[in-house]
Amino acid sequence: MSTAHVPAQPPPPTPPPQVAAPHASEATRLLCAGTYLDASYRDCVIDELYLREHRVAAPSLGYDAARVLAHALRARRVELAWAWGVLVLLALGIVAAGWWLVVLVIPGLLLTLGRRVRGAADDPPTRRRLPAFALRWFGRFLLAYLVLVTLVIGLGATGEGDTFGLVLQGLRDGLPSSLRFLLPEAGPGGVTALDAWLALATLLAMAGCVAGQQAHFTRVLRGELSPRHFPDAANDPAERVGGRPFQLLKHRIRIEQHAPLVMYHEAHPFCGAGTAHDTWVLAVELRPHPVRERRPIGNGAVLAAVRPFLEQLREVAEPAEQDGRVVRDRLRHLQIDECVFLPAEGLLHRGDAPYDQYSFNMHRTRSLEEGGEKRRHFLRIRVGGWEEELVVTVFVRVHTQGRMLMLEVAPHVLFPVRADFKDADHEAYRFADQNAFGKTVHILTRMASAPGQALAALSRRAVRGWRRMTGEFTGGQPEGPAVSIRELAAEPGGSLFQSMDVDRYLRSVQDRIAYGVKTALADAGYQTDEFAQKVVNISNGGVNIESVQDSTFAIGNHARAATRMRTTTTGGGQAPPQRGLARDGQ
Repeated sequence: MSTAHVPAQPPPPTPPPQVAAPHASEATRLLCAGTYLDASYRDCVIDELYLREHRVAAPSLGYDAARVLAHALRARRVELAWAWGVLVLLALGIVAAGWWLVVLVIPGLLLTLGRRVRGAADDPPTRRRLPAFALRWFGRFLLAYLVLVTLVIGLGATGEGDTFGLVLQGLRDGLPSSLRFLLPEAGPGGVTALDAWLALATLLAMAGCVAGQQAHFTRVLRGELSPRHFPDAANDPAERVGGRPFQLLKHRIRIEQHAPLVMYHEAHPFCGAGTAHDTWVLAVELRPHPVRERRPIGNGAVLAAVRPFLEQLREVAEPAEQDGRVVRDRLRHLQIDECVFLPAEGLLHRGDAPYDQYSFNMHRTRSLEEGGEKRRHFLRIRVGGWEEELVVTVFVRVHTQGRMLMLEVAPHVLFPVRADFKDADHEAYRFADQNAFGKTVHILTRMASAPGQALAALSRRAVRGWRRMTGEFTGGQPEGPAVSIRELAAEPGGSLFQSMDVDRYLRSVQDRIAYGVKTALADAGYQTDEFAQKVVNISNGGVNIESVQDSTFAIGNHARAATRMRTTTTGGGQAPPQRGLARDGQ
């Protein structure tokens, strides 16, 4: 009995790593954490997605806006609860300790005002930085001074020549005459020792509220917003809160944000896609080939030729495929789909937007070849890197008219989430891991501004409640998105590694687009022998075409087309490697 030698079989190709769903992505988690950190950002999320009922939600690339809204509303409820607790304690303290507690609150108001004057910028202008510096340090010194005076009174100063009375008189003499009203007379008719101790007890109770709020924030970040538990949206407490109207609103947002039919605002057509990155238009004159049979060419045929070359970007390198090694290149998760942009103007109700599959297919079929202005068809290519924090989206539109082929390429980049949102985990663990003394100092430094923060929170809620009661947010005609909550939380730029990734994604995608258009022209019987092999983005919206022969090109908004029948070339164009596709004979 003989046995045949069977060579070792190559391992099966490694499937690409799983990509988290939008509701479980890292970008969504960081945005949810940001609603607890930044009150201004939280208010923008609530205004845009909850209060403005007539406004369509912006497309959400790599995140779930509905889940961010759920956490924004929860963070506001928590903030208002602690704010009411601080103000109730303050009111009770004023009743018990008298007006002296009001004086003790003044430094905290100065600290809050200083923070407001400075703003949220990392490097504010001098006109903001200097007044904020003065307000904050004056508030700190004044707080320390008043607490010392309160302790002196509480320890028995009577103002009648005793030791503590002499100390109190010395403190009073050290104040400028304009500020001596801050230092009361001790004893009968003034601030008693009981008043002083009640005032200090009230401040400590408010410090307890601050500690409770900080502990709750830490518990949320280490619990449902932790990387381990966040993907489990079903057990997220924020998702379960809210009645049927809120659940219906979340369902509508999730339909709008991921639908292939985009209802847009005329002033912000690509709202949600990020920052425009060198948008360009290439116009090519269609010249029949002298030998090949010419066939009609349309927009759909060109895009159909482009798509297979884009799909090649998902393929791994042959050595890695043969060895069965894991390849984590984000181009493996390249997403390609078709979308139709429709203006939101003209809708009677927000719910009338045609998001069903039948309506989308109808609009897609009509918009593909019509080349209209308001209804536009795009091939959308998206790459999500850095845990969906860096999103590169390229919109491609083709239009054939007047023996010309116009290629529109609109790249957009969503940069990573704000650094302070990313640092939320570190802040939570840093507070939780501090010793008792460190936690005490952390709480006391925030206790002084607690009344001011509470007043600010309740004031914002009152203003928005009034605006909602007066109908400012409701009753308007439906309109497209004007603000993207993802764009509001994006950094102005990325790191060097991220910039390199953006360039690599864009150049890879645009190279495939250029070659796909070239293939479509060749298959239709048009001259493309010396067409540029690559179209590379350059600064200021320009492009670089490496070689041209017997074709006319117009590039940019103010370019002019000229034709030369003979052009000296520097190199021939080579097709990208094909797998399962026949090479065209251009």
